[in-house]
Formats: sequence, C-alpha cells, structure tokens
Amino acid sequence: MALETHTLDLGQLALTSGEGRRLDLETRVEPLVLAGQHYAPEAAVPVRIDVSRTTNGYSLRLRADVALEGPCMRCLERAGREIPIDGREVDQPGGGEDLTSPYVQGDELDLGAWARDALALALPAQIVCREECRGLCAICGQNLNFAGPEHGHEPEPDPRWAALRELRLD
Repeated sequence: MALETHTLDLGQLALTSGEGRRLDLETRVEPLVLAGQHYAPEAAVPVRIDVSRTTNGYSLRLRADVALEGPCMRCLERAGREIPIDGREVDQPGGGEDLTSPYVQGDELDLGAWARDALALALPAQIVCREECRGLCAICGQNLNFAGPEHGHEPEPDPRWAALRELRLD
C-alpha cells in the first residue's frame, strides 16, 4: 500500500544533481465544480512521481489514472470515468517565470494541488455516463436513454401564423 500524502518534502530524498527517484504515493484530489456540479474521486488517488534533481532545482513528472464520479452532463445520471493524467513540472529557482513551478515552494511539493490541476487539464469536453447517452428531452425532461422510440411531442404551431387563427370567415 502506498503512502498517502498531500505535500512531499523533496529535500528528504537527498538527491544530488542528475540523480532521480520514482515514488508511488497516494493523494487526495479536491472535487472539481463544473457547471455547478461536483466531480470527485471516491478515494485517495494512487500517483507515480518521478523526481529528478537538476543543478539547483527539480524536474518532476506526475502520472495517475483518476476514477472520477459525478453526474452525466447529458442525462444527470451517475457517471463514472477514468481519466489518465500525465503532468510535468520544472522548478529552477532564478530561471524565470517559465522555469518556476507554482507547486514547489523551496523543497515542498504541493502534490494535491498539482494532481487536481493536472486532472482539470485532462478532462474531456463532457463527462457522460456512456458515449451514446441521448440526454434529456428538451420539452418534458424525460431521460431519453429509457424512453421508447415512440417518445415525441406535438410540435408547437408557428407563432407567425397566430393571427390567421383569429381570422373569422363567416
């Protein structure tokens, strides 16, 4: 069983320049809120961290498969989806904005925040219960995945013809 942690002290690894280490850990990923709906993993997420020491900083890689739970964006039924994440960060103090990681402060890596942001970037455009989900009926709100092929509604009359309904030809 992997160690669960939200932050990782990179200094405790005691890596020298050019040396690296692979760590298998678990971290909690905070829920994401998309269109007012909450999407979150049910438990701690197993992650693999590759840490390489550079001359005065770190090169990092984060990989995980996150089982995300929340409502389907089409029919609102339960949707579970496994999202693979693969994130990379470089933290080279004094190297400028492009070489400074927002997740590393000194030797402390904020693993939970990095995993959450990497998950947000890896999300598909829509989280659905299944790819062929038909969604909800725009008229009555019935779940079209369970409605029969006979489900339908009488079309509303064209409002441009409303004045003709009031015309009396006696």
